[in-house]
Amino acid sequence: MRTWLIVPIAAMFATSAAHASGPEAGKFSLSLLGGIDTPVSGDVHDGAVAPVPDLGPLNPALAGINAELRIQPREHDRIYGQASTVGLEFGYGFSDRSEMFAQVRQTRAGEGRVMVGEAYVPALQAGLPVYGTFGRYEALSAELGYRHFFGTPDSARPFVGARLGATRVDDINATFEIPDGGITIANAPFYEAGWVATGGLDIGVIVPVSETFSVTLASGVHYTSDLKDDDSAIGGLGLARINDTGSRVSVPLSLAARWDF
Repeated sequence: MRTWLIVPIAAMFATSAAHASGPEAGKFSLSLLGGIDTPVSGDVHDGAVAPVPDLGPLNPALAGINAELRIQPREHDRIYGQASTVGLEFGYGFSDRSEMFAQVRQTRAGEGRVMVGEAYVPALQAGLPVYGTFGRYEALSAELGYRHFFGTPDSARPFVGARLGATRVDDINATFEIPDGGITIANAPFYEAGWVATGGLDIGVIVPVSETFSVTLASGVHYTSDLKDDDSAIGGLGLARINDTGSRVSVPLSLAARWDF
């Protein structure tokens, strides 16, 4: 766990004064949150095998030489790894045990470079490594949800929740390279920007600090559906199917400051 989480978590559990925590009937709340989002499933691209009758259009020095592109699937955790998140949330209490919320959240991960497969060249009887560099993953989520709290308002209270909404993922370009063959397909469109469905289940704990201020630690599992593929650059290579995916299952961990009013 990142060190920025350790100090505030220790401090909030050290709070000994009795204060109210969580929702109240007819009252609103505002939360500012930040954290990390770790992918556990889902591919950035699928695998495919595509013949290339002539490498000449990609490198004139290889005119007349054929190859076979053998692309293997690569998951989000291998290309992007852990993402950072920041967000803003509004809540409305139905009672001291239940509330609905609306959350806007931004998720970001830097570009990633991996070996995505090989180009097998019969003339050489060898496979040449193919590398892919994928642009930044940037997503803006808007979700509605419901939480149910346990325990009494004057103590730390666990909760469970569920959410549904949509996420706009920015366009993602990819650069493919075969260094040993002097071939580069630079900045090829891979996914186009657009909205996709999202949802998730949450667990967490809210800890009161004062009469109107609380700290919330939450985790769970989130799902983002398939992204909008762009085959304008890779379709001609017989690789149109590799970006018919993009869905992501992740485990978030967030720390939020909450004000009830």
